[in-house]
Amino acid sequence: MKNFIETKMMKAKMAMTGMKDKALAVLADCKGENYVDTAVKILIAVVLGALLLAGLYALFGDVVMPTLTQRVTEMFDYAG
Repeated sequence: MKNFIETKMMKAKMAMTGMKDKALAVLADCKGENYVDTAVKILIAVVLGALLLAGLYALFGDVVMPTLTQRVTEMFDYAG
């Protein structure tokens, strides 16, 4: 039992050392190359989202809503 616990503790210590080394490497990296990429991706997503919303708003305002009102009126004015 003691050997099992010592083995598990050694594995945990090695895993923590690996994570610590990886974290220190990331924190020591000073390139900053991902900031511009991320900003461009966010900007593209916002612009595409705004274009999509503007297109849907125009479509619903000019095409869908007038015909929807007409169809609902025709459904409730059914005389036959």
